[in-house]
Amino acid sequence: MHRLSNLCTRIHLALEGLHHRVVVRVADASGQTTAEYALVILGAAAIGTLLIAWATKSHAVGKLFDEVVGKILP
Repeated sequence: MHRLSNLCTRIHLALEGLHHRVVVRVADASGQTTAEYALVILGAAAIGTLLIAWATKSHAVGKLFDEVVGKILP
């Protein structure tokens, strides 16, 4: 009976340790996902900033607007 109790105790402790490791890994993974989303948003913002800077310097938006309005209102 003592051996069975000892075995049950060891199994219980092993499962508790496994549960703790799984919880820690899941928490770490969610933090990693948040960091990945943040990097994607920063990348998109950088590309948007470059696109706006290019469009402003080349007057592309104004030319496009004039062309569209010119075709709609002859």
